[in-house]
Amino acid sequence: MQRRPHGRGYRSRQRIGPNEWAVRARVERFVEPSLLLLLKERPRHGYELIELLPGLAGGERVDVGNLYRFLRALEGDGIVESEWHGDLPGPAKRTYRLTETGEHLLDQWADALRRSREEVSAFLERYEGGE
Repeated sequence: MQRRPHGRGYRSRQRIGPNEWAVRARVERFVEPSLLLLLKERPRHGYELIELLPGLAGGERVDVGNLYRFLRALEGDGIVESEWHGDLPGPAKRTYRLTETGEHLLDQWADALRRSREEVSAFLERYEGGE
């Protein structure tokens, strides 16, 4: 019988030795609020988003194809809008901007992240307090 890994097991922890683990605390889907925040700052094109996301979303580079699929899905939900701009250097680029609906979603992400921060802080305070 082949063991199947838990859905997040390999992502959040991996055994690297006896009694030793590589652990990675992750916020699932953190790319979405990061992307929305970048677009709230100002309209941006995809390559600019690709360059800026790792600095905001945990250092992982986002695959270009996945980013554009994600942006199209956000556009389909009315969260972002896009238009072609030929006034930028090089070939015409599609520029994305946050809609009013997207701003409301970003506000909800910020509230959820604040709650998560409080939960993590409570955990760390208890851990560091030795209780």
